[in-house]
Amino acid sequence: MQRRVVITGLGAVTPLGNSVKETWDGLCSGKSGIAKITKFDCADFETQIAGELKNFDPLKYISKKELRRYDDFIIFALAASEMAVEDAQLTIDDTNCERIGVIIGSAIGGLGTIEKEIQILMQSGPKRVSPFTIPSALANLGAGHVAIRFGAKGPISCTVTACSSGNNAIGDSFHIIADGYAEIMITGGVEAAITPLAVAGFNAMRAISMNNDEPQKASRPFDLNRNGFVMSEGAGILILEELTHALNRGARIYAEVAGYGSTCDAFHMAQPPEGHEGAVRCMKAALLDAGMMAGDIQYINAHGTSTPLNDKYETEAIKTVFGDYGKMIPVSSTKSMTGHMLGAAGGIEAIISIKAINEGIIPPTINLDTPDPSCDLDYVPQLARKQDVTTVMSNSFGFGGVNSVLIMKKFQG
Repeated sequence: MQRRVVITGLGAVTPLGNSVKETWDGLCSGKSGIAKITKFDCADFETQIAGELKNFDPLKYISKKELRRYDDFIIFALAASEMAVEDAQLTIDDTNCERIGVIIGSAIGGLGTIEKEIQILMQSGPKRVSPFTIPSALANLGAGHVAIRFGAKGPISCTVTACSSGNNAIGDSFHIIADGYAEIMITGGVEAAITPLAVAGFNAMRAISMNNDEPQKASRPFDLNRNGFVMSEGAGILILEELTHALNRGARIYAEVAGYGSTCDAFHMAQPPEGHEGAVRCMKAALLDAGMMAGDIQYINAHGTSTPLNDKYETEAIKTVFGDYGKMIPVSSTKSMTGHMLGAAGGIEAIISIKAINEGIIPPTINLDTPDPSCDLDYVPQLARKQDVTTVMSNSFGFGGVNSVLIMKKFQG
């Protein structure tokens, strides 16, 4: 029999705020975190908007020396993890460190460092390249630095599964604890990829919105006039813990992880198949893992990227899995407010799902001004909704045909 796994700590830095509370308050008020790019001169770029962190002070979490050595994605991971560990009132020492692990997903890792050091290499030669280039670029160093910071000596990994990275990290951590390989996992997702190369690359794919004149309206999932996702950055970190361990130390329990599904489309590098049968299988796998029926789900935090095909095919997949009940379930895309945090999306959306359970509030899909006739579910348009929620499904899908689905439920002893 698998062990039960609960969530005892939360930490986040997002375009809506530098804490879980600020982010949640922004979501409930229908606030957008999208604005003009300030990280680089974007005048020549087709897309000039993104979801950047605002008023984030890295020196609250690292030293000036570390600031020069770490890529932003490492700093964001450390910040959100420190918040989550503190929130969980977790002490890591010689008595428990070998049973505490870290899995933090990132789709891209230290792309900003790579771009900066390539410029130095081209302009000044190989001897001017920093010795911290590779350690700052490797995607697993977010998890690595978190493990070092807190002395967590259990299982460690980094899921690099595009936009599913955060969800896969949490799901893998869930099963590591459930199967007895650890008592606690620090897990979630992180991304800091608002860089010239990433923006230019996504522009070349025609994947991101170019609605530069109205940044806060650019991310518009399920709307007829959607024209691409909006890149964002940040981190969402959770503390997952075996139930008995959490109860024995008197930890506050936010919710319980009930199920996890992971599948592949095996279809196309960037496009889901019509009807999104891979997502269908993934949602069904998560329900099976949770021992639940479709009718047990009370809210779906959709992947909802604001791209033409994803929103249409995710809608079709939900209707395939849930049948007539699908039109009764509130389904919202919080990417309408946060933008798409790529590998961090699953982490922050798991936190949002947990907050929905705890607060009895479903965050809205803003900018849904002209509903797409092919997207005909209850997307909680424009305004947050007060509603008791005990069970939430959170969807994440990524390039390479990766699908991951988490189910979280209200904790009942």
